[in-house]
Amino acid sequence: MFDFDPTSALRILAAEVMLVHSSEELANGDQRAVRCRGQLLLEAQAAHDTIVARAQALGYTPLFQHDPIGAAILFIPTPPKAPPSRLWLAVLLFVLTIASTMLVGGQEYIESTGQIVFNWGYALSFSASLLAILLAHELGHFIVARREGVAVSYPFFIPMPFFLLGTMGAFIAIKDLVPNRRALLAIGIAGPLAGLVVAIPVLAIGLSISEVKQVVPLPGSFTEGNSLLYAAMKILIFGRFLPSGGEDVYLHPVALAGWAGLLVTGLNLLPAGQLDGGHIFFALFGARAARIMSMIVAVALLGLGFLWSGWFIWAVMVALIGQQRSPLRNEISPLEGPWRWLAYLGLLTFILVFTPVPITVMTP
Repeated sequence: MFDFDPTSALRILAAEVMLVHSSEELANGDQRAVRCRGQLLLEAQAAHDTIVARAQALGYTPLFQHDPIGAAILFIPTPPKAPPSRLWLAVLLFVLTIASTMLVGGQEYIESTGQIVFNWGYALSFSASLLAILLAHELGHFIVARREGVAVSYPFFIPMPFFLLGTMGAFIAIKDLVPNRRALLAIGIAGPLAGLVVAIPVLAIGLSISEVKQVVPLPGSFTEGNSLLYAAMKILIFGRFLPSGGEDVYLHPVALAGWAGLLVTGLNLLPAGQLDGGHIFFALFGARAARIMSMIVAVALLGLGFLWSGWFIWAVMVALIGQQRSPLRNEISPLEGPWRWLAYLGLLTFILVFTPVPITVMTP
């Protein structure tokens, strides 16, 4: 009887697709990993596909990574299969978010009396419009991830009845290793593009039923910020840039939901960390460039914090988590052809929808 040591077998496996210069065993508690460094004999994706099945039969998953001497194959113990998501929790949070967005969206100010009353029409239109945008965004991620063979959770919405929009958005947790940069790009960009497909017509409809009036500062009121796309849509619908001449558009709840959809998309497309924009930037330029960009974004948001204080919080979050990311099975193979143009489209979309000053509180 003898104990099977997979280390030698993994090194032999690596030698099939790599001219191995060195190898080492890495220990983390009771688990062991093996890293082989050298030059690949095949294109990275082809090399990965050649050995992955046999490596997994040994209980290991190969990760193909850049290395100063060429490439590295890191064999890690295959992670256990993620437990199924709790559908009941996702449904419960969605129902609570419907209630919280209706509570916020149904508030109507009556000018003649100075009172705030609850308007069921406003509540329903705001909640349905906003949640349609957020749901489209998350389903974009969910559907594409499933098509790429990546396990993800159900969309989890975050109700927040005392927040401006009645929700802090929604998220999906990736519970598996993403195959490569192309798959990471597809999953990352699917959400923002799907959300915009709903947000743009929602905003157009909402603006068309909104009124342009003289600005009268009221306690607790605010002016929404302009992104390039939002400003362009107001010019298209109203024939001029707003606010201007002491006038501005008073947003119907549907328009507010559409504007919020653009805002959320811009936040998600920040090219940093685990945000959608961070995934897109990593897929296009690689790990080192993504780390540098995360630091640049954190510094830029710190500067923007002097225009809108909320950016200070975002700067801290990006600084703390901007360097964290889940490894890909193959980080080496670059994007090619149309996939690069799709990534550039994601970066262009960020420029169009990012709002430098999201909210300006008005003072009477």
